[in-house]
Amino acid sequence: MRYAALACCLVLLAAPGAAHDRNTVPEATPTGPARNCVPITQLRDSLVRSDRVVDFRTTGGRDRYYRVTLPQSCPGLGFERRFSYATSIGQLCAQDIITVLYQGSGPTRGASCGLAPLQPVTIARAR
Repeated sequence: MRYAALACCLVLLAAPGAAHDRNTVPEATPTGPARNCVPITQLRDSLVRSDRVVDFRTTGGRDRYYRVTLPQSCPGLGFERRFSYATSIGQLCAQDIITVLYQGSGPTRGASCGLAPLQPVTIARAR
């Protein structure tokens, strides 16, 4: 009985750490001035790091990114790790809105959140 109680406590202590690791944002080093808009053709894919940070991998190389740090937390973004956006000018801009997509029986729209300037960065490699 004593060991069962200890095991229960260890599981409870480990759970928050596991959730925290999922939303760990890797360090990034700026490589130039932030941009208000970037042509969509320069963006290869996106990596949602948390409710506030999204890294867009560029087509210019595997280690080149634009980091967007949202002005406020975007509820559900860090958990779902997927979003949509719409633009009519072929560029992703700091004024654009992203919408969190929830997965269920089909994509469901969640919170909509404003972007921020896109900062060119290099991402620190995990050690």
